[in-house]
Amino acid sequence: MGTVDLTQFHRTFFAESLEGLDAMEAALLALDGGASGSDLVDTIFRAAHSIKGGAATFGFADVAAFTHVAESLLAEVREGHRQAGGELVELMLRSVDCLRGMIERSRAHAPVADADSEALRAQLQHLAGTADAPSAQALPAPVAVRGWHIRFVALPQLLQSGNDPLRVFRELQVLGRLEVSRAFLLDTAPAQLTQLDPTQCFLGWELLLHGDVARDALHGVFEWLDGDCELAITALPERRDASASTATAAPPASIAGAPAGGSIRVDIDKIDALINMMGELVITQSMLSELGEHFDMTQLPRLRDRLTHLERNTRQLQESVMGIRMLPIASVFNRFPRLVHDLERKLDKRVSLHLHGEHTELDKTVLEKIGDPLVHLVRNAIDHGLEKPAQRLAAGKSETGTLSLDARHEGGNIVVQVSDDGAGLNHQAIAARALQRGLIKPGQDLSDAEIAELIFQPGFTTSDTATDLSGRGVGMDVVRRNVRDLGGSVGVRSVTGKGSAFTITLPLTLAIIEGLVTAVGQERYILPLISVVESLRLRADAVRSIAGGGEVFAFRDGYVPILRLHQAFACEGAVTDIEHGIVVVVDDGGRRVGLLVDALVGQQQAVIKSLEANYRRVRGISGATILSDGFVALIIDVAGVVRMGNAAKQAA
Repeated sequence: MGTVDLTQFHRTFFAESLEGLDAMEAALLALDGGASGSDLVDTIFRAAHSIKGGAATFGFADVAAFTHVAESLLAEVREGHRQAGGELVELMLRSVDCLRGMIERSRAHAPVADADSEALRAQLQHLAGTADAPSAQALPAPVAVRGWHIRFVALPQLLQSGNDPLRVFRELQVLGRLEVSRAFLLDTAPAQLTQLDPTQCFLGWELLLHGDVARDALHGVFEWLDGDCELAITALPERRDASASTATAAPPASIAGAPAGGSIRVDIDKIDALINMMGELVITQSMLSELGEHFDMTQLPRLRDRLTHLERNTRQLQESVMGIRMLPIASVFNRFPRLVHDLERKLDKRVSLHLHGEHTELDKTVLEKIGDPLVHLVRNAIDHGLEKPAQRLAAGKSETGTLSLDARHEGGNIVVQVSDDGAGLNHQAIAARALQRGLIKPGQDLSDAEIAELIFQPGFTTSDTATDLSGRGVGMDVVRRNVRDLGGSVGVRSVTGKGSAFTITLPLTLAIIEGLVTAVGQERYILPLISVVESLRLRADAVRSIAGGGEVFAFRDGYVPILRLHQAFACEGAVTDIEHGIVVVVDDGGRRVGLLVDALVGQQQAVIKSLEANYRRVRGISGATILSDGFVALIIDVAGVVRMGNAAKQAA
């Protein structure tokens, strides 16, 4: 029988290890927050033990060795020999961070251990070796040994419980140099090979483990085999030479064959719905095939009816397929308890974090890209928004500030709000800095909402000194740009002394949009429906020409620039007279522009194809799609055309 290629399981190991670290972090934060109970400690210990076992099995010796030391420290807490105090929790949180980095480096085929990980492992070893025992009788001091003799006999049901002797051997190899002195068959084994049940085990081993290994570490390896094996461990009486007592790790397995790329877990209900819709589609296809074989005009009503069935099934199938990529935003929200925990201590503030709508789902691509903007908003809220305890008490507030993250669906979009009950935006300081930078004119009267919008200007900051958290002028403009790149928008609402709320609106998916199809000459352009404010016809006298050739028209409370799409994209045969065309007003984060088109063709779902990947990047165009008549239509980049329109207005 050939050996099993373990590299095929690496992706699963990495994913499950990172999930285990998330579980460890959540439990550690709960302990730090004052929660108590052995269940939290057990959760942390089990996660560490699983990661160590998996790392040993797949040959990631550095990860296994680091986790083993952390597990030994956790075992002391679990057995009541050490209290899970604040300093220990902080050390274990640092260990979680370190393990994340080691696993990521393992996945990237890079050297796993580094100076930081080795220093932290030494600190853990020192702490584990100096634990204060309750009493000399209750916990005798450990005696250094040069090795162990292990008699390990697997009971027949061992394999049926999911255990594997090979994994045990790999874990022992992490602790020291392992030698198999004897392997034997149990007397209860069947006499004939044909009578052998492959689900049962009838083997035993005499093992020698060389090295200065603690007895508790050995028991940790066999802990999950309790009741499934017979075990006897005795110290080796003779002293070995230095070469024999040196612990050597199992050689790392090659991961050159590890598959690249991401993966997602899908609920079985979504798979069942997809299979059901495929069945409905097959039935409809069979009905249409039968109709086509003997078709005449008398069967036209039946054809229309079955085409309606096909349209409905296709739409439902599309929704089912898109649903597979929909993941809960909890995977992003779950990183913030740790971030808040760290910033509390760094800034000497008290923060109560509230998460709402964690089960709200959005597309995996959007989910991956929304994390960084949210991190920046949370850091800003704690650094700039929430006051220190003494300041809050002086203002008549609780000394603990409240920070809330809320996610919800609104129509075809997802809305994520980051709000706090802090001091709110300092409108006076913002206006003063904007005046200093020439963003506003002296004496210009701005509303609070207009002043709040100034914080999204590139390089804007009210801090006089830069820290590692703020004051460098790189922040809110990047947040807005990243959100716009996702087809969304971000806005702010703030009340002085009461707090601020930043609202991000995003499409549920980036693969399909609801679009307004417009005609410009012989071309078709699609405007994302989410950005369309209004379409209207203008009289010639409603348009004002300004210096430099720009055009504007009065719209609601201000003037909006006009961008003629036929000029922007060199379309021939287009309507040039504004009275005979239609102006579609689109909005991008409060900035608007009127796009002159020939006509409105209709509303249609557009499957987005990358123009940059298949042709090249075009200013003002975000992608392309294929219309129902087979022709290609370009999808307008609203943020791009708004910038083009406002640039023309400012140049004038």
